[in-house]
Amino acid sequence: MRLHDKRALVTGGSDGIGLAIAESFSREGADVLIVGRDTRKLDAAARQLGGNVETLSADLATGAGIEAVAGHVKNCARPLDILVNNAGVAFLVPFETVSEEQFQQSFALNVTAVFFLTQALLPHLAAGASVINISSYFANKMIPKRPSSLYSLSKGAVNSLTKSLAFELGPRGIRVNAIAPGTVDTAMRRRTVDYLPAEAKAALSAYVERSYPLGRIGRPDDLAGIAVYLASDEATWTSGGIFTIDGGYTAG
Repeated sequence: MRLHDKRALVTGGSDGIGLAIAESFSREGADVLIVGRDTRKLDAAARQLGGNVETLSADLATGAGIEAVAGHVKNCARPLDILVNNAGVAFLVPFETVSEEQFQQSFALNVTAVFFLTQALLPHLAAGASVINISSYFANKMIPKRPSSLYSLSKGAVNSLTKSLAFELGPRGIRVNAIAPGTVDTAMRRRTVDYLPAEAKAALSAYVERSYPLGRIGRPDDLAGIAVYLASDEATWTSGGIFTIDGGYTAG
């Protein structure tokens, strides 16, 4: 097993991409700690994934939540080998309607939490640890009639942080990479289109699907393989990369 005897933490791991990554890590032999806010979803994830998975409820958009996670990890006997910063929020609304509250919420979870959770866990990362940040193709590629100024801004910040941390933490033997998914069928993605009228929703879905060279949007488990690779010892000389996994969408 590629992650045997490794210890991983996955934020936002109770559903969607985070759950798929946590499941793949567990299957490859890692002990996995899933962090999320919803205790019912965390319990369901733990039942689904089985014995080598632990859960912790914390709101990473707050300093107290980050401190709680760091304290939990500190009290464990073993350091972390893998940190996946996956928790996030998407406000896909027109630029002129973005509120200060939406801006603050977006950056609190998409950027500030990534920065300060990684900082808080730094003393507890093992030699050769892998940090994986979940970004988005929206950092570099836009979709017509899909306003993304706020989300794109936050994910662009994640990409910049990934590269700067790879440079800064590399001398400590810590690798930092990002995965930038295309459109993936998750609950968060579905929430971002629920407000659209039925006709507009159907038109958007048709546009997105025909825009992908492989003919479909992604599934959460489409991201699992690259995450396992980046977490494994196969990637010991891989750092500072932004790995776009989007069915070929950004190739055009």
